[in-house]
Amino acid sequence: MEQTLVILKPSAIQRALAGKVIDRFQQKGLRIAGLKMIQMTEELCREHYSHLVDRPFFYQILASMTACPVVVMVLEGTDAINVVRLMTGSTNGREAAPGTIRGDFSMSNQENIVHASSSPEDAEVEIKRFFKPEEIFTYKLNNLSFIYNPDMG
Repeated sequence: MEQTLVILKPSAIQRALAGKVIDRFQQKGLRIAGLKMIQMTEELCREHYSHLVDRPFFYQILASMTACPVVVMVLEGTDAINVVRLMTGSTNGREAAPGTIRGDFSMSNQENIVHASSSPEDAEVEIKRFFKPEEIFTYKLNNLSFIYNPDMG
């Protein structure tokens, strides 16, 4: 099973959407392997958004991501990275399709509710950034036979 990192941003926390977003992932059949609330620091933001640090809008990202705690989680499932990215929708909430998390809950490019890993390489690095190995759990969902076709995945 593939793992991916999801961050419920301050926009999700302040708008009391965390439960609804987590519920969508679980209803889809993704398994929560790790979950915790943390306060992003400037150092952690600079590391996580290192590809954007030199951009003029980085300080808007920093202010947004440190405004309040965030929820970080590791989700697991077949093709989890792609599934989560499809569920989250386009980065800009105004352009995200209805039915996606951003399409239903966001009107912004920055205050867009959720971050999701974009590739297996990014997921591996991001999971290690936010979770110690002992904070990620392996367990079997009893309903797997009702989520995945045993012959087709």
